[in-house]
Amino acid sequence: MNIVTLLPFIVLIGAMFLMTRSAKKKQQAAAQMRNEMQPGTGIRTIGGMYATVKEVHDEAVLLEVAPGVHAVYAKNSIGAVLADDEYNRIVHGTEDDLNEDDAPVVPDDASSLTETDEPADASADSPIDLGKKDTAAGTDDAEPKKTDGESDAK
Repeated sequence: MNIVTLLPFIVLIGAMFLMTRSAKKKQQAAAQMRNEMQPGTGIRTIGGMYATVKEVHDEAVLLEVAPGVHAVYAKNSIGAVLADDEYNRIVHGTEDDLNEDDAPVVPDDASSLTETDEPADASADSPIDLGKKDTAAGTDDAEPKKTDGESDAK
């Protein structure tokens, strides 16, 4: 066998090794993050629920999902341990670094998108008739429309 025939297999094995190595690093980092959880920290579960850690056990955690509401979750279901300021910003909506004066003004309706500086004429305020208009109603020689059961074929 020569090296050219073995080269694709060597590259494939090397790529598989690198992929499994990075996946293992991610798993170890997630396990370390879960092991360093302390009571009182804010977390996000893999399902997207935000809660506060009350107790940490070997394989489970007791979470306070709402004031006075506790639930037991598996440690593997913790997606991220959040910093206090990030948890408060997301859950309680507190933003210390942004002033209300700096926030952009967003209108409640679309009126600001359609307003113009030109004065509106009176015809624009009249109601629009969206009903069907019968154009052939005034003519007597118009043929009646055919329905599904009727056709010209004989």
